[in-house]
Amino acid sequence: MQAQVQTGTPHIPESNRGFRAWWQLTRPHTLTAAFVPVFLGTALALLVGKIHFGLFFAMLLASLLIQAATNMFNEYYDYKRGLDTEHSIGIGGAIVRDGIKPRTVMQLALILYGISLLLGIYICIETSWWLAVIGSASMLCGYLYTGGPYPIAYTPFGELFAGFFMGCLIILISFFIQTGYVSGTSILVSIPVSILVGAILLANNIRDHDGDKDFGRKTLAILLGREHAIHFLAGMFIAAYLLVAVFIAVGLASAWTAIVILSAPKAIKAVKGFRAGGVPIQMMPAMKATAQTNTIFGFLLSIGLLFGYFL
Repeated sequence: MQAQVQTGTPHIPESNRGFRAWWQLTRPHTLTAAFVPVFLGTALALLVGKIHFGLFFAMLLASLLIQAATNMFNEYYDYKRGLDTEHSIGIGGAIVRDGIKPRTVMQLALILYGISLLLGIYICIETSWWLAVIGSASMLCGYLYTGGPYPIAYTPFGELFAGFFMGCLIILISFFIQTGYVSGTSILVSIPVSILVGAILLANNIRDHDGDKDFGRKTLAILLGREHAIHFLAGMFIAAYLLVAVFIAVGLASAWTAIVILSAPKAIKAVKGFRAGGVPIQMMPAMKATAQTNTIFGFLLSIGLLFGYFL
């Protein structure tokens, strides 16, 4: 059943507006998509030189804040368009379930963007002002994911944009600010993590397939159909692992990077969870497993690269 557009926030006791509500507003399970690429890009840079820790922490914090702000834009516009109700399943719902005012959510998102902008200025001063153009494009994409007249989230291209801007681009920027250039190796190594970042979004869209379809969204999951979308998700996992195997085979990465296979049980759990789940709430563990796959895979890949270089 299609939810109705809300005309005001529900009355929620003040006790429900504590730290947990504000923390859930950031959608913490998605934040791995922000910090894993920073770690990987920095690990790649460490292989060719020294690390500037001030730039590393600035990049890390800026990426986390942009991801959190993007989630808040999502919260705001899903509410405004009537997609979120107090009965919606998912980590969102700070407005409809916790009583946080829509205007407050939007203001907080803009504040986080403002802090990210200041961090970006620091990074540009220390490196290159060309990053201001790239960073601005990333922030604009974060807003347009659910904002604007034609939200990216309503199209089949959400996974592509998420993988590129929150995966590949963050890895390459993190590498560039430490080295002053972008290498072919950094581009290639960014691909499997970018795929897994896109997988997080696909997992979300598989869970929300029926509700999104009712609201006229045309996500990749809707375009493919739920069953084919699950197969596509499995294919994304397989592609990420196969790419690492190829990197090892051609000498681009050491055999140590094969430790990414330790994250495979989470990927298997995610696929099995989506196949078994019939309703959104049953698919929540599968969504969590997808995000965990990205986190564990990215960290293990970074560790493998470093072990291969220093051992």
